[in-house]
Amino acid sequence: MEAPITGTAAGVPFTALAPEGGGPAPLIVTWHMLDAPRSDAAFAAALPMHGLPAWRVHLGMPLCGARMVDGTMDAGLALIREDVLMSFLYAFARQAAEEFPDALASIRAQLPVGDGPIGLLGGSLGGAVALRILADTDTPVFAAAVVNAAIRMRSVVDLFPGEYPYDAVSEAAVDSLDFVAKADVIAGRAPLLVVSGELDHPGLRADALALADAAGAELLSIPGLAHPLADEPGIEPAPQSPHAREVDGGLAEWFRRHLASAQAE
Repeated sequence: MEAPITGTAAGVPFTALAPEGGGPAPLIVTWHMLDAPRSDAAFAAALPMHGLPAWRVHLGMPLCGARMVDGTMDAGLALIREDVLMSFLYAFARQAAEEFPDALASIRAQLPVGDGPIGLLGGSLGGAVALRILADTDTPVFAAAVVNAAIRMRSVVDLFPGEYPYDAVSEAAVDSLDFVAKADVIAGRAPLLVVSGELDHPGLRADALALADAAGAELLSIPGLAHPLADEPGIEPAPQSPHAREVDGGLAEWFRRHLASAQAE
């Protein structure tokens, strides 16, 4: 089993897991949750997809992992208090998506991943990033998957206390991250697996079912799984939980299936 490779790609920290032997292979890019596991290293430990004949490169989200300020998540918590949507949720998802093209070019320069279609994976808010790359760019993708994802950003805003004071700008921002509304585009881009914990937040669970139905995506329901995939604090790599192991197995099977299809073309 290859040891994780850490580095930066155009300023974005990453944890990379190599295929057996570490040679040339397709690329799967992931974005982690802001719940546990909330760093690229912790997400790689929770969902390593060992044995998959692909490079798995786990990118760090803004202000997380190696980009934490003073080694804590306090800066992110301050942004939640400032404006949970525009300063935190929308801002993080937008920054991660905008960083991606340069990060991808840097990954291709550093690792033997070639220039073919890639796989996408995102958990929670990282799922919104993966879906945005899928829906709003022309990046070639052979398959994508999301886990307990932020599929409709309004549903995520609703998880926070109080009634959010929407205006024209924030309405446009939150609507730009409604991927059920973009299901037709997503369906035409690449095969999608929607992984949903049966004990996830009810709004997020409903959105997962809605996206799977509207996009004709494959749905993998995980009994007993709530929203997080790891225990708190979720910053450092930790042993894989039983529920994460079940998700990991489903993801590995999904990407293995579509890697075979992509390589056969």
